[in-house]
Amino acid sequence: MTIQECYASLEGDYQEVLGRLYSDALVQRFVGKFLSDQSFQQLEDSLKAENYDDAFRAAHTLKGVSQNLSFTKLYQSSHAITEALRTKDYDLAAQLLSKVKADYQQTADAIRAFQGG
Repeated sequence: MTIQECYASLEGDYQEVLGRLYSDALVQRFVGKFLSDQSFQQLEDSLKAENYDDAFRAAHTLKGVSQNLSFTKLYQSSHAITEALRTKDYDLAAQLLSKVKADYQQTADAIRAFQGG
């Protein structure tokens, strides 16, 4: 799988991230680091514990990383949950978590396939 195919699989925008990072090697480097980011796990754990301040920070971080890497689908769902938490609509945030989780899984699976594992 190429990095372009990876982006197609995770429903991201490869040309946008390439315009931001300027080289295929940098895109691959930062995409490879994404799986070690703990923001999604922190979001999930914080929501379960009803620690909404930490959940907001984790969602906001996930949104920013997704935006910077042009992970369009994950960015959209993480943006939605960030805004729900920002406005203290915790019921909506809990409902949105399943969409974020599915989009995160799709993104992680595509990256793992790109990495050959």
